[in-house]
Amino acid sequence: MATVLLVEDEPAVRLGVRLALEKAGHRVLEATTVGEAWRLLEEAEAVVLDWMLPDEPGTKLLDRMRQGPFPELPVLMLTARAEVRDRVEGLSRGADDYLVKPFATEELLARLEALLRRAGKRKVLKHGPLVLDLERKEASLEGQPLPLTRREFELLAFLAQRPGRVYSREELLEAVWGHDYLGTPRTVDQHVLQLREKLLEDSKAPRFLETVRGMGYRFKTPTRPTEGEG
Repeated sequence: MATVLLVEDEPAVRLGVRLALEKAGHRVLEATTVGEAWRLLEEAEAVVLDWMLPDEPGTKLLDRMRQGPFPELPVLMLTARAEVRDRVEGLSRGADDYLVKPFATEELLARLEALLRRAGKRKVLKHGPLVLDLERKEASLEGQPLPLTRREFELLAFLAQRPGRVYSREELLEAVWGHDYLGTPRTVDQHVLQLREKLLEDSKAPRFLETVRGMGYRFKTPTRPTEGEG
């Protein structure tokens, strides 16, 4: 799973691409303008970017990304501009790949998967200030390393890869500890408590780990920044 920022102002196209991405297991962030997209880039592991947007061309976002803090973030550009000179411009401005509308979602997914493989981005999860390196089994918050035990990391990573979905304690025990584990569901509660302490969670308004009364736990789905937020 990767977090993909979809920047597209046509509702029908945006819906079709979002559904295809989610079906493939990706988490999708949506923006309809360059301004909205810029505020969401920090959470993204790849970008699907329309060329023609209401405020500025998508190429303007590419320029800012490549000249600023996102020089390596994979970008797949979508556009109705099919001329060779347009393709050349998009690629020379920093796009990693280029797909002309109308397109098949199967091709979009295949191209995106290729970009993610080349970039190695599937091994890192970013949820705002929280970063999980799935290969190294390391976590950081606000740029500072988190001293997690192996089991704490596995529990956090399992939930973070499936934001918004509620898991019972029994499901988490089987998924993280294994079906042969002889512990009780209280083991999950204890590990969640330890994680919350290390994540500096406010118990009344958790940023990451949320208790769903009578059901279990889930990793909160981040909300899109509102106008004026940085």
